[in-house]
Amino acid sequence: MSRLVVVSNRVAPIKAGKVAAGGLAVGVYDALRQAGGIWFGWNGDVSSTPQTSTETVGNITYVTMGLTKQDYDQYYRGFSNATLWPIFHYRIDLARYNRQEYEGYRRVNAMLAEKLKPHLKPDDIIWIHDYHLIPFAEACRQLGIRNRIGFFLHIPFPPPEILTVIPPHNELLKTLCFYDLIGFQTETDRLAFQDYMTREVRGILEPDGSLTAYGQNFRAGVYPIGVVPDEIQDLAESYKGRTKPMRRTTDVSRKKIISVDRLDYSKGLVERFMAYQAFLERYPEHRRAVEFIQIAPTSRSDVKTYQAIRQQLESQAGHINGWLSDLDWTPLHYLNKSHDRRALMGLFRQADIGFVTPLRDGMNLVAKEFVASQDPEDPGVLVLSRFAGAARELTSALIINPYDCIGMAEALDRAMRMSLTERKDRYEHMMRAIRAADLDAWRDNFLRDLRAFSSRPRAEVPSNPLFTV
Repeated sequence: MSRLVVVSNRVAPIKAGKVAAGGLAVGVYDALRQAGGIWFGWNGDVSSTPQTSTETVGNITYVTMGLTKQDYDQYYRGFSNATLWPIFHYRIDLARYNRQEYEGYRRVNAMLAEKLKPHLKPDDIIWIHDYHLIPFAEACRQLGIRNRIGFFLHIPFPPPEILTVIPPHNELLKTLCFYDLIGFQTETDRLAFQDYMTREVRGILEPDGSLTAYGQNFRAGVYPIGVVPDEIQDLAESYKGRTKPMRRTTDVSRKKIISVDRLDYSKGLVERFMAYQAFLERYPEHRRAVEFIQIAPTSRSDVKTYQAIRQQLESQAGHINGWLSDLDWTPLHYLNKSHDRRALMGLFRQADIGFVTPLRDGMNLVAKEFVASQDPEDPGVLVLSRFAGAARELTSALIINPYDCIGMAEALDRAMRMSLTERKDRYEHMMRAIRAADLDAWRDNFLRDLRAFSSRPRAEVPSNPLFTV
Protein backbone atom coordinates (compact mmCIF):
# COMPACT_ATOMS: atom_id res chain seq x y z
CA MET A 1 0.00 0.00 0.00
CA SER A 2 1.41 3.39 -1.00
CA ARG A 3 2.11 5.94 1.73
CA LEU A 4 0.20 9.18 2.08
CA VAL A 5 2.40 12.28 2.10
CA VAL A 6 0.54 15.43 3.16
CA VAL A 7 2.04 18.87 2.48
CA SER A 8 0.51 21.96 4.07
CA ASN A 9 1.72 25.41 5.01
CA ARG A 10 1.64 24.97 8.79
CA VAL A 11 2.51 21.72 10.51
CA ALA A 12 2.54 21.19 14.24
CA PRO A 13 2.55 17.77 15.88
CA ILE A 14 -0.91 17.44 17.42
CA LYS A 15 -1.20 15.41 20.60
CA ALA A 16 -4.42 14.21 22.14
CA GLY A 17 -6.14 16.92 24.15
CA LYS A 18 -4.12 19.77 22.63
CA VAL A 19 -5.45 22.76 20.75
CA ALA A 20 -5.76 22.30 17.00
CA ALA A 21 -6.84 25.59 15.49
CA GLY A 22 -8.51 25.77 12.14
CA GLY A 23 -10.39 23.45 9.84
CA LEU A 24 -7.32 22.50 7.85
CA ALA A 25 -5.32 21.39 10.91
CA VAL A 26 -8.17 19.36 12.34
CA GLY A 27 -9.25 17.86 9.01
CA VAL A 28 -5.78 16.93 7.81
CA TYR A 29 -4.73 15.53 11.17
CA ASP A 30 -7.80 13.33 11.47
CA ALA A 31 -7.41 12.08 7.91
CA LEU A 32 -3.68 11.37 8.23
CA ARG A 33 -4.05 9.84 11.70
CA GLN A 34 -6.19 7.08 10.26
CA ALA A 35 -4.09 6.48 7.15
CA GLY A 36 -0.58 7.11 8.57
CA GLY A 37 2.29 8.65 6.62
CA ILE A 38 4.25 11.91 6.45
CA TRP A 39 3.06 15.44 7.23
CA PHE A 40 5.45 17.96 5.71
CA GLY A 41 5.63 21.77 5.89
CA TRP A 42 6.53 24.91 7.81
CA ASN A 43 6.75 24.66 11.61
CA GLY A 44 5.92 28.33 12.21
CA ASP A 45 9.49 29.32 13.17
CA VAL A 46 11.18 32.36 11.61
CA SER A 47 14.97 32.64 11.98
CA SER A 48 18.14 33.56 10.14
CA THR A 49 19.20 29.90 10.09
CA PRO A 50 16.06 27.78 9.59
CA GLN A 51 16.33 24.18 10.73
CA THR A 52 14.64 21.02 9.49
CA SER A 53 13.39 18.50 12.05
CA THR A 54 11.70 15.12 12.03
CA GLU A 55 9.37 13.80 14.75
CA THR A 56 7.19 10.71 14.80
CA VAL A 57 3.98 10.72 16.86
CA GLY A 58 1.96 7.54 16.53
CA ASN A 59 1.79 6.59 12.86
CA ILE A 60 2.54 10.12 11.60
CA THR A 61 6.04 11.37 10.81
CA TYR A 62 6.23 15.17 10.94
CA VAL A 63 8.92 16.73 8.76
CA THR A 64 9.06 20.47 9.40
CA MET A 65 11.32 23.44 8.76
CA GLY A 66 11.56 27.12 9.53
CA LEU A 67 11.58 30.12 7.22
CA THR A 68 13.87 33.11 6.95
CA LYS A 69 12.42 36.53 7.73
CA GLN A 70 12.46 37.40 4.02
CA ASP A 71 10.66 34.20 3.08
CA TYR A 72 8.09 34.74 5.83
CA ASP A 73 7.43 38.33 4.76
CA GLN A 74 7.15 37.57 1.06
CA TYR A 75 5.63 34.07 0.96
CA TYR A 76 3.37 34.09 4.03
CA ARG A 77 2.54 37.66 5.08
CA GLY A 78 2.88 38.89 1.52
CA PHE A 79 1.48 37.03 -1.46
CA SER A 80 -0.36 34.28 0.45
CA ASN A 81 -2.21 36.45 2.93
CA ALA A 82 -2.11 39.95 1.45
CA THR A 83 -3.02 38.88 -2.09
CA LEU A 84 -4.48 35.37 -2.35
CA TRP A 85 -6.50 35.26 0.87
CA PRO A 86 -8.52 38.47 0.29
CA ILE A 87 -8.96 37.83 -3.45
CA PHE A 88 -10.14 34.25 -2.93
CA HIS A 89 -12.59 35.56 -0.32
CA TYR A 90 -13.97 38.17 -2.76
CA ARG A 91 -12.31 41.09 -0.89
CA ILE A 92 -10.60 42.99 -3.69
CA ASP A 93 -10.68 46.11 -1.49
CA LEU A 94 -8.30 44.50 1.03
CA ALA A 95 -5.89 42.95 -1.45
CA ARG A 96 -2.49 44.23 -2.49
CA TYR A 97 0.05 42.91 -4.99
CA ASN A 98 3.82 43.18 -4.87
CA ARG A 99 5.97 41.53 -7.52
CA GLN A 100 8.79 40.71 -5.10
CA GLU A 101 6.32 39.00 -2.78
CA TYR A 102 5.03 36.89 -5.64
CA GLU A 103 8.58 35.90 -6.57
CA GLY A 104 9.18 35.00 -2.92
CA TYR A 105 6.02 32.89 -2.92
CA ARG A 106 7.28 30.95 -5.94
CA ARG A 107 10.77 30.67 -4.45
CA VAL A 108 9.54 29.19 -1.16
CA ASN A 109 7.36 26.67 -2.99
CA ALA A 110 10.41 25.56 -5.00
CA MET A 111 12.51 25.32 -1.82
CA LEU A 112 9.88 23.22 -0.05
CA ALA A 113 9.68 20.83 -3.01
CA GLU A 114 13.47 20.37 -2.88
CA LYS A 115 13.29 19.64 0.87
CA LEU A 116 10.52 17.09 0.36
CA LYS A 117 12.15 15.14 -2.47
CA PRO A 118 14.63 13.09 -0.33
CA HIS A 119 11.74 11.82 1.84
CA LEU A 120 9.70 10.45 -1.07
CA LYS A 121 9.32 6.88 -2.28
CA PRO A 122 8.31 6.17 -5.90
CA ASP A 123 4.81 4.96 -5.04
CA ASP A 124 3.94 7.69 -2.48
CA ILE A 125 0.70 9.58 -2.98
CA ILE A 126 1.28 13.31 -2.41
CA TRP A 127 -1.61 15.46 -1.18
CA ILE A 128 -1.04 19.23 -1.18
CA HIS A 129 -3.25 21.52 0.86
CA ASP A 130 -4.39 25.07 0.35
CA TYR A 131 -3.58 28.36 -1.30
CA HIS A 132 -0.05 28.77 0.09
CA LEU A 133 1.11 25.89 -2.11
CA ILE A 134 -0.57 26.35 -5.50
CA PRO A 135 2.75 26.13 -7.47
CA PHE A 136 4.04 23.12 -5.52
CA ALA A 137 3.27 20.44 -8.13
CA GLU A 138 4.99 22.37 -10.88
CA ALA A 139 8.08 22.71 -8.67
CA CYS A 140 7.97 18.95 -8.04
CA ARG A 141 7.72 18.17 -11.75
CA GLN A 142 10.73 20.37 -12.43
CA LEU A 143 12.69 18.18 -9.98
CA GLY A 144 11.68 15.04 -11.83
CA ILE A 145 9.08 13.88 -9.27
CA ARG A 146 6.49 11.79 -11.10
CA ASN A 147 4.36 10.66 -8.16
CA ARG A 148 0.63 11.25 -8.27
CA ILE A 149 0.01 14.68 -6.78
CA GLY A 150 -3.35 16.03 -5.70
CA PHE A 151 -4.30 19.49 -4.50
CA PHE A 152 -7.16 20.45 -2.20
CA LEU A 153 -8.30 24.04 -1.75
CA HIS A 154 -9.74 24.73 1.71
CA ILE A 155 -10.95 28.23 0.86
CA PRO A 156 -13.37 29.47 -1.81
CA PHE A 157 -12.33 29.78 -5.45
CA PRO A 158 -13.47 33.11 -6.91
CA PRO A 159 -15.03 33.67 -10.34
CA PRO A 160 -12.75 34.82 -13.19
CA GLU A 161 -13.88 38.45 -12.86
CA ILE A 162 -12.34 38.56 -9.38
CA LEU A 163 -9.40 36.20 -9.92
CA THR A 164 -8.04 38.20 -12.84
CA VAL A 165 -7.37 41.13 -10.48
CA ILE A 166 -4.15 39.26 -9.57
CA PRO A 167 -1.59 40.51 -12.14
CA PRO A 168 0.12 37.10 -12.71
CA HIS A 169 -3.16 35.15 -12.63
CA ASN A 170 -2.39 33.26 -15.85
CA GLU A 171 1.04 32.21 -14.64
CA LEU A 172 -0.31 31.25 -11.22
CA LEU A 173 -3.22 29.20 -12.52
CA LYS A 174 -0.95 27.49 -15.03
CA THR A 175 0.85 25.87 -12.11
CA LEU A 176 -2.38 24.20 -10.95
CA CYS A 177 -2.46 22.25 -14.19
CA PHE A 178 0.53 20.16 -13.07
CA TYR A 179 -1.60 18.42 -10.45
CA ASP A 180 -3.33 15.17 -11.32
CA LEU A 181 -6.42 16.07 -9.29
CA ILE A 182 -7.67 19.39 -7.91
CA GLY A 183 -10.30 19.25 -5.18
CA PHE A 184 -12.79 21.96 -4.19
CA GLN A 185 -15.25 22.28 -1.31
CA THR A 186 -18.33 23.04 -3.42
CA GLU A 187 -19.64 22.75 -6.96
CA THR A 188 -19.71 26.56 -7.10
CA ASP A 189 -15.94 26.65 -6.59
CA ARG A 190 -15.31 23.90 -9.16
CA LEU A 191 -17.43 25.64 -11.76
CA ALA A 192 -15.61 28.94 -11.15
CA PHE A 193 -12.29 27.16 -11.76
CA GLN A 194 -13.62 25.40 -14.86
CA ASP A 195 -15.01 28.71 -16.13
CA TYR A 196 -11.59 30.33 -15.76
CA MET A 197 -9.82 27.48 -17.54
CA THR A 198 -12.23 27.27 -20.46
CA ARG A 199 -12.99 30.98 -20.87
CA GLU A 200 -9.80 32.74 -19.84
CA VAL A 201 -7.14 30.39 -21.27
CA ARG A 202 -9.24 28.35 -23.74
CA GLY A 203 -8.79 25.08 -21.89
CA ILE A 204 -10.77 22.08 -23.12
CA LEU A 205 -13.36 20.12 -21.16
CA GLU A 206 -12.75 16.55 -22.33
CA PRO A 207 -15.50 13.93 -22.90
CA ASP A 208 -14.34 12.03 -19.78
CA GLY A 209 -14.82 15.14 -17.62
CA SER A 210 -11.12 15.96 -17.33
CA LEU A 211 -9.59 19.29 -18.36
CA THR A 212 -6.74 20.02 -20.71
CA ALA A 213 -4.99 23.37 -20.44
CA TYR A 214 -1.43 24.58 -20.99
CA GLY A 215 -0.60 21.18 -22.46
CA GLN A 216 -1.55 19.38 -19.24
CA ASN A 217 -4.43 16.99 -18.63
CA PHE A 218 -5.96 16.83 -15.15
CA ARG A 219 -9.21 16.44 -13.27
CA ALA A 220 -11.13 18.75 -10.94
CA GLY A 221 -13.74 17.49 -8.48
CA VAL A 222 -15.86 18.39 -5.46
CA TYR A 223 -14.91 16.88 -2.10
CA PRO A 224 -16.69 18.58 0.81
CA ILE A 225 -14.55 18.19 3.91
CA GLY A 226 -16.33 16.62 6.85
CA VAL A 227 -15.93 15.77 10.53
CA VAL A 228 -15.96 12.58 12.60
CA PRO A 229 -19.45 12.81 14.17
CA ASP A 230 -19.14 9.91 16.63
CA GLU A 231 -15.87 11.25 17.99
CA ILE A 232 -17.39 14.71 18.38
CA GLN A 233 -20.36 13.22 20.23
CA ASP A 234 -18.00 11.44 22.60
CA LEU A 235 -15.98 14.60 23.21
CA ALA A 236 -19.12 16.65 23.86
CA GLU A 237 -20.60 14.08 26.23
CA SER A 238 -17.38 13.46 28.12
CA TYR A 239 -16.32 17.05 28.73
CA LYS A 240 -16.37 17.49 32.48
CA GLY A 241 -14.41 20.72 32.79
CA ARG A 242 -17.51 22.13 34.42
CA THR A 243 -20.86 20.53 34.90
CA LYS A 244 -22.35 23.50 33.09
CA PRO A 245 -19.36 24.89 31.17
CA MET A 246 -21.01 28.24 30.36
CA ARG A 247 -22.84 28.75 33.63
CA ARG A 248 -21.64 30.12 36.93
CA THR A 249 -23.30 28.96 40.13
CA THR A 250 -24.96 32.36 40.57
CA ASP A 251 -26.44 32.43 37.07
CA VAL A 252 -30.10 32.15 36.31
CA SER A 253 -31.04 29.87 33.46
CA ARG A 254 -30.38 31.65 30.16
CA LYS A 255 -30.24 30.47 26.59
CA LYS A 256 -26.76 30.48 25.10
CA ILE A 257 -25.69 31.61 21.64
CA ILE A 258 -22.18 30.53 20.66
CA SER A 259 -19.78 31.38 17.83
CA VAL A 260 -16.22 30.10 17.40
CA ASP A 261 -14.00 31.56 14.71
CA ARG A 262 -10.43 32.47 13.99
CA LEU A 263 -10.21 36.28 14.17
CA ASP A 264 -10.51 37.11 10.47
CA TYR A 265 -12.44 39.60 8.36
CA SER A 266 -13.91 36.76 6.26
CA LYS A 267 -15.83 35.40 9.27
CA GLY A 268 -18.37 38.23 9.43
CA LEU A 269 -17.66 39.02 13.08
CA VAL A 270 -18.40 42.74 12.83
CA GLU A 271 -21.69 42.08 11.08
CA ARG A 272 -22.51 39.36 13.63
CA PHE A 273 -22.09 41.72 16.58
CA MET A 274 -24.29 44.27 14.80
CA ALA A 275 -26.94 41.60 14.26
CA TYR A 276 -26.87 40.61 17.92
CA GLN A 277 -27.32 44.24 18.94
CA ALA A 278 -30.23 44.55 16.50
CA PHE A 279 -31.72 41.36 17.96
CA LEU A 280 -31.68 42.81 21.48
CA GLU A 281 -33.10 46.12 20.23
CA ARG A 282 -35.94 44.59 18.16
CA TYR A 283 -36.84 41.83 20.60
CA PRO A 284 -36.46 43.27 24.11
CA GLU A 285 -38.37 40.30 25.56
CA HIS A 286 -35.19 38.23 25.07
CA ARG A 287 -33.00 40.54 27.11
CA ARG A 288 -31.70 38.90 30.28
CA ALA A 289 -32.89 35.57 28.86
CA VAL A 290 -29.92 35.10 26.52
CA GLU A 291 -26.11 35.35 26.45
CA PHE A 292 -23.82 35.40 23.44
CA ILE A 293 -20.38 33.79 23.71
CA GLN A 294 -17.97 34.69 20.90
CA ILE A 295 -14.62 32.86 20.92
CA ALA A 296 -12.23 34.37 18.37
CA PRO A 297 -8.54 33.52 18.88
CA THR A 298 -6.22 36.10 17.40
CA SER A 299 -4.59 35.24 14.07
CA ARG A 300 -2.06 37.05 11.88
CA SER A 301 -1.70 39.72 14.55
CA ASP A 302 1.14 41.37 12.62
CA VAL A 303 -1.13 42.15 9.65
CA LYS A 304 -2.76 45.60 9.85
CA THR A 305 -6.21 44.51 8.63
CA TYR A 306 -6.36 41.98 11.46
CA GLN A 307 -5.30 44.55 14.03
CA ALA A 308 -8.07 46.83 12.78
CA ILE A 309 -10.82 44.21 13.03
CA ARG A 310 -9.75 43.30 16.57
CA GLN A 311 -10.00 46.94 17.65
CA GLN A 312 -13.41 47.26 16.01
CA LEU A 313 -14.76 44.13 17.71
CA GLU A 314 -13.48 45.20 21.11
CA SER A 315 -15.20 48.55 20.61
CA GLN A 316 -18.47 46.91 19.56
CA ALA A 317 -18.40 44.46 22.48
CA GLY A 318 -17.77 47.30 24.90
CA HIS A 319 -20.65 49.29 23.43
CA ILE A 320 -23.15 46.41 23.66
CA ASN A 321 -22.18 45.49 27.21
CA GLY A 322 -21.99 49.10 28.38
CA TRP A 323 -25.46 49.74 26.96
CA LEU A 324 -27.27 46.69 28.33
CA SER A 325 -25.24 44.95 31.03
CA ASP A 326 -26.54 44.71 34.57
CA LEU A 327 -25.00 43.41 37.78
CA ASP A 328 -26.29 39.93 37.06
CA TRP A 329 -26.28 39.91 33.24
CA THR A 330 -23.59 40.38 30.62
CA PRO A 331 -25.15 40.04 27.15
CA LEU A 332 -21.90 39.44 25.22
CA HIS A 333 -18.79 37.47 26.23
CA TYR A 334 -15.99 38.13 23.75
CA LEU A 335 -12.93 35.90 24.21
CA ASN A 336 -9.66 36.03 22.25
CA LYS A 337 -8.28 32.89 23.93
CA SER A 338 -7.95 29.50 22.23
CA HIS A 339 -9.67 26.50 23.81
CA ASP A 340 -8.92 22.84 23.28
CA ARG A 341 -11.24 20.79 21.14
CA ARG A 342 -12.85 18.83 23.98
CA ALA A 343 -13.84 22.04 25.73
CA LEU A 344 -15.27 23.52 22.53
CA MET A 345 -17.40 20.46 21.85
CA GLY A 346 -18.65 20.64 25.44
CA LEU A 347 -19.52 24.30 24.96
CA PHE A 348 -21.34 23.52 21.72
CA ARG A 349 -23.43 20.86 23.43
CA GLN A 350 -24.49 23.28 26.16
CA ALA A 351 -25.39 26.02 23.68
CA ASP A 352 -28.91 26.58 22.39
CA ILE A 353 -27.93 28.39 19.17
CA GLY A 354 -24.86 28.07 16.96
CA PHE A 355 -24.33 31.41 15.20
CA VAL A 356 -22.10 30.76 12.15
CA THR A 357 -22.18 33.70 9.76
CA PRO A 358 -19.03 34.02 7.59
CA LEU A 359 -19.10 36.48 4.71
CA ARG A 360 -17.34 33.83 2.63
CA ASP A 361 -15.98 30.46 3.72
CA GLY A 362 -14.70 27.37 1.96
CA MET A 363 -16.62 24.97 4.21
CA ASN A 364 -16.72 25.97 7.90
CA LEU A 365 -16.26 22.87 10.03
CA VAL A 366 -17.53 24.72 13.11
CA ALA A 367 -21.05 24.47 11.69
CA LYS A 368 -20.74 20.70 11.34
CA GLU A 369 -19.07 20.34 14.74
CA PHE A 370 -21.86 22.30 16.42
CA VAL A 371 -24.53 20.01 14.95
CA ALA A 372 -22.60 16.82 15.68
CA SER A 373 -22.07 17.81 19.31
CA GLN A 374 -25.76 18.29 20.10
CA ASP A 375 -27.91 16.18 22.40
CA PRO A 376 -30.22 14.29 19.99
CA GLU A 377 -33.06 14.56 22.51
CA ASP A 378 -32.71 18.31 22.97
CA PRO A 379 -30.66 19.75 20.09
CA GLY A 380 -29.78 23.38 19.56
CA VAL A 381 -30.45 25.42 16.42
CA LEU A 382 -27.83 26.25 13.79
CA VAL A 383 -28.02 29.72 12.21
CA LEU A 384 -25.77 29.50 9.15
CA SER A 385 -24.54 31.87 6.45
CA ARG A 386 -25.53 31.01 2.90
CA PHE A 387 -21.92 31.86 1.93
CA ALA A 388 -20.40 29.05 3.98
CA GLY A 389 -19.66 25.91 1.98
CA ALA A 390 -21.46 23.92 4.67
CA ALA A 391 -24.75 25.58 3.71
CA ARG A 392 -24.85 23.37 0.58
CA GLU A 393 -25.16 20.32 2.84
CA LEU A 394 -26.78 21.64 6.03
CA THR A 395 -29.91 22.88 4.33
CA SER A 396 -32.02 22.41 7.49
CA ALA A 397 -30.12 25.11 9.33
CA LEU A 398 -31.67 28.57 9.46
CA ILE A 399 -29.91 29.96 6.38
CA ILE A 400 -29.19 33.70 6.52
CA ASN A 401 -27.51 36.42 4.50
CA PRO A 402 -24.63 37.73 6.68
CA TYR A 403 -24.93 41.16 5.04
CA ASP A 404 -28.54 41.46 6.29
CA CYS A 405 -28.34 42.57 9.90
CA ILE A 406 -32.11 42.56 10.46
CA GLY A 407 -32.51 39.19 8.76
CA MET A 408 -29.95 37.70 11.15
CA ALA A 409 -31.75 39.25 14.13
CA GLU A 410 -35.02 37.71 12.92
CA ALA A 411 -33.32 34.31 12.59
CA LEU A 412 -32.05 34.53 16.19
CA ASP A 413 -35.59 35.30 17.37
CA ARG A 414 -36.93 32.33 15.42
CA ALA A 415 -34.25 30.07 16.88
CA MET A 416 -35.08 31.23 20.39
CA ARG A 417 -38.76 30.34 19.90
CA MET A 418 -38.34 27.10 17.92
CA SER A 419 -40.22 24.07 19.24
CA LEU A 420 -38.47 20.88 20.31
CA THR A 421 -40.16 18.93 17.51
CA GLU A 422 -38.83 21.29 14.83
CA ARG A 423 -35.37 21.38 16.40
CA LYS A 424 -35.17 17.58 16.37
CA ASP A 425 -36.39 17.34 12.78
CA ARG A 426 -33.79 19.84 11.60
CA TYR A 427 -31.04 18.16 13.63
CA GLU A 428 -31.80 14.70 12.26
CA HIS A 429 -31.77 15.96 8.67
CA MET A 430 -28.41 17.68 9.16
CA MET A 431 -26.88 14.66 10.88
CA ARG A 432 -27.78 12.47 7.91
CA ALA A 433 -25.88 14.89 5.66
CA ILE A 434 -22.90 15.00 8.04
CA ARG A 435 -22.67 11.21 8.24
CA ALA A 436 -22.98 10.83 4.47
CA ALA A 437 -20.03 13.17 3.89
CA ASP A 438 -17.86 12.60 6.95
CA LEU A 439 -14.10 12.95 7.14
CA ASP A 440 -13.48 9.38 6.04
CA ALA A 441 -15.58 9.93 2.91
CA TRP A 442 -13.69 13.15 2.15
CA ARG A 443 -10.28 11.48 2.41
CA ASP A 444 -11.26 8.19 0.79
CA ASN A 445 -13.10 9.75 -2.16
CA PHE A 446 -10.27 12.17 -2.92
CA LEU A 447 -7.52 9.57 -2.69
CA ARG A 448 -9.57 7.03 -4.66
CA ASP A 449 -9.96 9.49 -7.52
CA LEU A 450 -6.32 10.55 -7.31
CA ARG A 451 -5.16 6.94 -7.59
CA ALA A 452 -7.62 6.08 -10.37
CA PHE A 453 -7.13 9.02 -12.74
CA SER A 454 -4.68 8.49 -15.59
CA SER A 455 -3.68 11.70 -17.30
CA ARG A 456 -2.43 11.95 -20.84
CA PRO A 457 1.29 12.47 -21.48
CA ARG A 458 2.48 15.81 -20.17
CA ALA A 459 4.55 18.43 -21.90
CA GLU A 460 8.02 19.16 -20.60
CA VAL A 461 8.00 21.55 -17.67
CA PRO A 462 9.91 24.80 -18.24
CA SER A 463 13.04 25.02 -16.13
CA ASN A 464 12.39 28.62 -15.08
CA PRO A 465 9.65 28.71 -12.39
CA LEU A 466 8.87 32.31 -13.27
CA PHE A 467 8.10 31.68 -16.91
CA THR A 468 5.52 33.88 -18.59
CA VAL A 469 2.43 32.71 -20.40
